[in-house]
Amino acid sequence: MTPEMENAFAEIRRRSGPASIARVERMMETGNQPRHPLQRGAKWVMPGLSQRPWHDPYEYAELAPVVEALESSHPSIKDELSEAWATRQGAFSDYEHYLTRQKDWQALYLFRRGRLVDESASLAPTAFRVIDEMAVEPEKICPLLECHFSTLLPGAAIDPHCDLWNFSINLHLAVDIPDGCGITVAGEHRSWQEGKCLLFDYSFEHEAYNSGTRPRTCLLVDLWHPDTTLPEREALVVLFTEIRRLMGDD
Repeated sequence: MTPEMENAFAEIRRRSGPASIARVERMMETGNQPRHPLQRGAKWVMPGLSQRPWHDPYEYAELAPVVEALESSHPSIKDELSEAWATRQGAFSDYEHYLTRQKDWQALYLFRRGRLVDESASLAPTAFRVIDEMAVEPEKICPLLECHFSTLLPGAAIDPHCDLWNFSINLHLAVDIPDGCGITVAGEHRSWQEGKCLLFDYSFEHEAYNSGTRPRTCLLVDLWHPDTTLPEREALVVLFTEIRRLMGDD
């Protein structure tokens, strides 16, 4: 703990109670919380969060409005994404996942490094507006992570992996889904249904593929896990912002 982190944590405890961030502190102290075998690749597992790979997108009152807004806006989101891909493909970039760059996995970012990517507003105005109004403004999005259109080219595969932690959760809006695509989380295989959302805990091992003949695109949103509290979220932002600063990745 740096002095900056200690001071910030002390202020959160003062405002929210001495036990308000106890789960965050336990995660930091042990670094080896009990976990499902298929979470073994995750670096940080915060105790007390539900250990389920798949979640019903509508089961959480906090997240349901985001899901409803994205699904109801799907036709416009798909049309705008198709136009951007056809006319402004240079705005997409090779996706970098934990220092690995994958050329057959393209990304168009709407939110990154704690802020909206304003340059994408003209390319995907409907998705940009929904994410801003429903996820960014009400602080449901995890500012440590991102929101982007994820496009897998034909023949592309994402190898099995765990993401870094379990205190955020991954929402997928199926934007444009050809035949021959799928995703597996903790050994359970599912297919995207165009215009609908999937929600899963990506601290569990997962993989995806596109065996179709045209690109597969989902809109990915990194949201706070609904089991986390507001004081915990504040402490987690302090913690990982400082870790990234110390690692030279700020």
